[in-house]
Amino acid sequence: MGTAETQRTALHTESLTGLHWIGVVATLVTAAVHLFLGVRMLPSAMGGSFVLAGLGFLGGIGLLLLDYRRRTVYAVGVVYTLVQILLWYWVNFAAGSKSFPADVGTLGAVDKVAQVVLVAILVVLLR
Repeated sequence: MGTAETQRTALHTESLTGLHWIGVVATLVTAAVHLFLGVRMLPSAMGGSFVLAGLGFLGGIGLLLLDYRRRTVYAVGVVYTLVQILLWYWVNFAAGSKSFPADVGTLGAVDKVAQVVLVAILVVLLR
């Protein structure tokens, strides 16, 4: 591999702060929940969408570590995560048969706390 290729694919973590790493942990938590639930629901469409959502979160971490347009990744991450939260609420509570907050469940609570933390961190990083 030439020097130009090495520099292009190397991880750039030296500029990451503690806030970034908390965001990475929150993202890993929500990715893990999505992948876990998605694999359990496969081969349904809902299972596939969960797996894709989990992979999307992991992709965001990859882009961050590669230092690829971080501000754009933060902005897209805010929208992506807020859409996840809104879809979760809509599918489960607004259009579903569950009662909020009684039927959130442990995985739902862990996932949504991680996502709210992630959105807050991404907004701070954007500012």
